[in-house]
Amino acid sequence: MLQLRRLAQAGFVLRGAGTALVIDAFLSPRPDRLVPPTVAPEDLAGLDAILVTHEHRDHIDLVSLPALAAASPAAQVIVPAPIVDQVIDAVGSDPTVGRIRADRVIGAIVDREVVVGAARVFPVPARHGVQMADAYSFGLELSGGLHRFLGYVIELAGVRVYHAGDTIRYDGMAERLRELRVDLALLPINGRSAEREARGLVGNLDHAEAADLAADAGIPAMVPMHHDTIAGNTGSVEDLRTYVARHHPRLTVVEMSPFTELAWPPVTIPDRHEVR
Repeated sequence: MLQLRRLAQAGFVLRGAGTALVIDAFLSPRPDRLVPPTVAPEDLAGLDAILVTHEHRDHIDLVSLPALAAASPAAQVIVPAPIVDQVIDAVGSDPTVGRIRADRVIGAIVDREVVVGAARVFPVPARHGVQMADAYSFGLELSGGLHRFLGYVIELAGVRVYHAGDTIRYDGMAERLRELRVDLALLPINGRSAEREARGLVGNLDHAEAADLAADAGIPAMVPMHHDTIAGNTGSVEDLRTYVARHHPRLTVVEMSPFTELAWPPVTIPDRHEVR
């Protein structure tokens, strides 16, 4: 049985088989946060790994990351290989904590499996951008041919979870995920728009694209993310439910409010496919 805890934005904690991982922990305050952080780095002590999908500050929270690593001194810090130096150089909000040791940081590369405790981590490409000038790409040109933006398929406690990071769909994406036999997908649904892109916000899958991807990849269930934490960059779970009911009725949508937890697989699917 896998225990899944949502933090906020794209942050999740996975626990099972004596292993605990956190992905994209966004724990520091920010003026545009709609959901204030109610979890501190020390509250997540005992982690075996800290995963980051890319360098945007709501995914690689360099303000809190050194303290998060200090609270779990045995944890490996897994980040896309091109941004390893950003992690090692991070000072954080508390200078007494110090920097993260270089020997703790693993540069993740697509298709190169990482084993952490009982977990197997499979890095997969994400199509995103540091800024609009390089969107929507894999970041190869910025990074010596390495993928700068990642998602992770994590096998833990008999469950395979796909955390998409920030991404839009690309050729072969559904086929890759189908081959990895994903049980549960954590997918952004905030989408993208000309207005947000004009403000420099590189977008994501919208609710329909996320549902189509899950269905095409043969993934039976999804948790929407990246839709309720940052003002001016949100998405609609109601629109997702309506679209899924019309186009993909076999796809289960499980809504997790920030800082809630559930066990997967559930004994029964919750009414209206939601957890609050």
